[in-house]
Amino acid sequence: MIVRNVNDKEVLETTYLAHRGAVAQMILDRRTLREIGFLAIATLEPGNTIESHVDPMEEIYFILTGEGDISVGSDTQRVKPGDAIWVPAGSPHSLTNTGQYNCQVLVVASPNW
Repeated sequence: MIVRNVNDKEVLETTYLAHRGAVAQMILDRRTLREIGFLAIATLEPGNTIESHVDPMEEIYFILTGEGDISVGSDTQRVKPGDAIWVPAGSPHSLTNTGQYNCQVLVVASPNW
C-alpha cells in the first residue's frame, strides 16, 4: 500500500507548469504505478487556460473546485465540481477557468501500452 498526500515532499517536488496554464503535481505516477499512467492534481487560476494539446493516452479530468469550459475535439462544455470528463487518446483538449476562483482538477491517465 502507498498513501500519498498532495502536501508530501514527493508530490511537491514534481510541481510543473502544465500546458502553459495550470500548476500541477504528480500524486502517483510510473515510479509507483503499474497499470495506470498517473494521478495528478492541477490548479488553474481564474482566466488561465490549459492550452489545447494532444496526449497519447486516455485521460479523465475530475473537477474538484471552480468552474470552466472544457473542449475535447470540437465539443465544448461548461464544467463544475463533481464533473468527470473523458478525454480519448489522441484527442485535442483544453480547459479554461471561467470562474472567480481557482479551478482544481484531478487528472488520471491510462497509457496505451
